[in-house]
Amino acid sequence: MIDMPTHISPQDQARILAQALPHMQRYDDEIVVVKYGGHAMGDEHLAREFARDIVLLEQTAINPVVVHGGGPQIGQMLDKLGIKSEFKDGLRVTDQKTVEVVEMVLAGSINKQIVGFINEAGGRAVGLCGKDGNMVKAKKVTRTVGDPDSNIEKVVDLGFVGEPDKVDVSLLQQMLGREMIPVLAPVATSATGGTFNVNADTFAGAIAGALKAKRLLLLTDVPGVLDKSKKLIPEMSVADIRRLIADGTISGGMIPKVETCIYALEAGVEGVVIMDGKVPHAVLVELLTDAGAGTLIHR
Repeated sequence: MIDMPTHISPQDQARILAQALPHMQRYDDEIVVVKYGGHAMGDEHLAREFARDIVLLEQTAINPVVVHGGGPQIGQMLDKLGIKSEFKDGLRVTDQKTVEVVEMVLAGSINKQIVGFINEAGGRAVGLCGKDGNMVKAKKVTRTVGDPDSNIEKVVDLGFVGEPDKVDVSLLQQMLGREMIPVLAPVATSATGGTFNVNADTFAGAIAGALKAKRLLLLTDVPGVLDKSKKLIPEMSVADIRRLIADGTISGGMIPKVETCIYALEAGVEGVVIMDGKVPHAVLVELLTDAGAGTLIHR
């Protein structure tokens, strides 16, 4: 449960809980996919609070699915092992040695830490990755970048970096509604085998779309989508996104995030929220209060 400040009377605590009732009813028996990443993952106190919040959702008859990233942790392990890593077009170039470390960190240590925190909070978390039950089959990602000197576009080989090609959520459907909380690492295989590193936002969008989730929550290190005055845009449509990309308001690393939002919405997700994962109880604020958190994007 949420820790109530000691100065709030029992009557006020009860009133706060009662105000959450219509929101609980709205999401009753619905699926909410939460992409968990950023600096909140590296802070143990925030990580434990996040785990308790996820357990609270499950206890209120919401079906949470957690997809996590782990870029900083992968970088730290590569440095420790003396493996050099580089980024092209915002994606980590992943050779055979690197993808082995990626799988070890994502599907191993990080995944099991999150599972442990959720279980310590009273939940029943199950750690999986895209390989389990052939959940996600990936295809190799290629990127075309322009050479500023020659003005000629060239294809960049990112190695074992993939994007979802086929998604089978039958394993997840067997778990949801049975008090189990899936925790998914964005590692997948391809139709011809091998291991692929998949961007966690993209992976979460594919899972949410296949499950026809009520909400996809993207926990990031920013409050949401900002306008040109750096003020939060609380709500926007797909048409708004395309307009703001065209005029340069949405740029850089936010573009792939909003593209994931559009993909998920087109696949059947009702709404996607980009929000700051460092804010305590951000998931509960978004789902169970009138205030909401971050930027809600809808069709």
